[in-house]
Amino acid sequence: MKRNGILNSDISRVLSYMGHTDRIALGDCGLPVPEETERIDLALEFGKPSFLEVLKPVANDMKIEKIVLAEEIKSQNPDMLQGILDTLGIADMEQGEIQVEFVPHEEFKRQTRDCKAVIRTGEVSPYANVILQSGCIFS
Repeated sequence: MKRNGILNSDISRVLSYMGHTDRIALGDCGLPVPEETERIDLALEFGKPSFLEVLKPVANDMKIEKIVLAEEIKSQNPDMLQGILDTLGIADMEQGEIQVEFVPHEEFKRQTRDCKAVIRTGEVSPYANVILQSGCIFS
């Protein structure tokens, strides 16, 4: 039995086979998941688990070089945007170790087709979705 890290076997499996530039998405309970993309459904009920409760352990278990967010999060859910930035340790969106990209929500949904998986949370706030792009763990 694992001693630490992510216990969910599906998330652990996907993270372990991701390579540099591969992507995984985390979404609220309403984010559509394309048929061709693996769905890892953690939603238990509205609000549980929350988006940030899931983001933190996933982010701790992978090297992230870039994130993609919906442009609409800036005006429709600024508190969640700040929570994402704080969780990932992003103090400056212009210059930092993790690149931040904003795209229209429709483009965000299209990009989930290229993700290894989409993790569905119980989050019920708007645009609480992120694509995490894997970085290289060695130089």
